[in-house]
Amino acid sequence: MLGQLVTSFVSTAAFAILFNVPRSTIIQCGFIGMVGWMMYVSTQLIPLDPILSTLMASFLVTVISQFFARIYKTPVIVFSVAGIIPLVPGGLAYDAMKNAVLNHYDLAVQLAAKAFMLSGAIAIGLVFSEVLNQLFRRRAK
Repeated sequence: MLGQLVTSFVSTAAFAILFNVPRSTIIQCGFIGMVGWMMYVSTQLIPLDPILSTLMASFLVTVISQFFARIYKTPVIVFSVAGIIPLVPGGLAYDAMKNAVLNHYDLAVQLAAKAFMLSGAIAIGLVFSEVLNQLFRRRAK
């Protein structure tokens, strides 16, 4: 578990550098990615469906991103884009494409559908968190 946390922190911070985030926020981006991955792994231990785990983790990533955006006075996207990197199903999409090239279409379609659903869960988690944030802001005013 510790290895996964360190790896998710480093990979998220590295992607933050690739995305040209301000240098002062690289550590925070790594922390957000690490917390999102920790949430995903923790919910997988319950065990929970991977799609629901991804949804919950992306929701948490966006909530923390909004909090950090207020503290560090930077756009939310700086933190949220880097923070969701560990959740992106790139390996699954690669396996789907590999099976399609190898003419294993039945497995390719299954893997592609799962990658699509995981990607959709990430998007729904991001949007749902932003909608709730806007509702709470309007209530506060």
